[in-house]
Amino acid sequence: MSMQDKTASERVHIGFFGCRNAGKSSLVNAVTGQKLALVSDIKGTTTDPVKKTMELLPLGPVVIIDTPGFDDTGTLGEMRVKATVRILNDVDIAILCVDVLVGLTPTDRELIALFKKKKIAYIIAYNKADLLKETKDESVLSVDESTRQNADISVEEESAVIYVSASEGTNIYELKEKIGHLVKETENSKRLVGDLVSPGDVVILVTPIDSAAPKGRLILPQQLVIRDLLESAALPFVVRETELAQALDALKQKPAMVITDSQAFKVVSQIVPKDIYLTSFSILMMRYKNGLEIPIRGARHIEKLKDGDIVLISEGCTHHRQCGDIGTVKLPNWIRSYTQKDLQFEFTSGNEFPEDLDKYAMVIHCGGCMLNAREMQYRFKCAEDQNVAITNYGICISYINGILDRTIEIFKGMSD
Repeated sequence: MSMQDKTASERVHIGFFGCRNAGKSSLVNAVTGQKLALVSDIKGTTTDPVKKTMELLPLGPVVIIDTPGFDDTGTLGEMRVKATVRILNDVDIAILCVDVLVGLTPTDRELIALFKKKKIAYIIAYNKADLLKETKDESVLSVDESTRQNADISVEEESAVIYVSASEGTNIYELKEKIGHLVKETENSKRLVGDLVSPGDVVILVTPIDSAAPKGRLILPQQLVIRDLLESAALPFVVRETELAQALDALKQKPAMVITDSQAFKVVSQIVPKDIYLTSFSILMMRYKNGLEIPIRGARHIEKLKDGDIVLISEGCTHHRQCGDIGTVKLPNWIRSYTQKDLQFEFTSGNEFPEDLDKYAMVIHCGGCMLNAREMQYRFKCAEDQNVAITNYGICISYINGILDRTIEIFKGMSD
């Protein structure tokens, strides 16, 4: 997938962090060349994380995130700080904006510790460097031993530090170059499906007309798979489940694999010959975003569900619930039917994923097409750390239909 065609979930997420009045919003505006963030001398002007999907030259498509001051106080301030910590789960690259006249504060050091803990590539941008002249401070704008010690960075990490002036544009280009270098290191080289096929392979995509999708469009996972197959010089054929048998008969070349919407697993698995690989869009997304080991293990936990257990069903996007919705209607019905247990279900969507999963016997997540890989990995790690089984839609549906081994056969011998 080319950089120009990346969805928001596939773009590199760049977050700007720091104390109130360090100049984060001014720095965001300077880096982007746009007035994306509200700027004021009043502390705490940015009250909530603000995301903007944009083209950042020369980097290409990115998501810029401006966050509230991490030193905010009071009840609302605590909520804003919590929201900022939550944003760290989305961020690929962090820019710590430090007021050069104040220097690194305990709050800044706390943020650096969080970056390291979450393994986020970061840059420390000392902002307002133009004011050094006004204070007659002749400090050399470079990394010295004191800076290293205060920032708790090694000599090898000193390239993370840069002095800038958002108001005068000093070193903004150089900052973007640093970001660009980290972007190249962060970019995901994994393929959604391209590594599973060879040029000329025929791949049938079974795409039921999803009533939840806007009229005239395919849903995002289907679009992403088609694009990746085309870039792999494979031959994708798109059909509904009602025309699948006819398509198989009409093809002169045996398909290398069939990829279906998970909701159609039962009927599709009965039509597709056993010697043709079968999987789903949801399983491919899960492998791409987070790997399959944990969700496969989680799916088998269905056998341990008991009467009264609460199952969380979580979706990464928000959409209008319709009659027959997979998350709130179909999945609960299928699981109750399979387990024959009196289960309770709770539902979350978008950014509502709870940090405390203690009350849940199991979590079932969507494919995560609208979430970036870091967010998906965070959610699965939350469950794993709390010993709560977690799986995803496609793997869960294939398991209760008795075809899990078949739907993951194509991945055997390959790393996640």
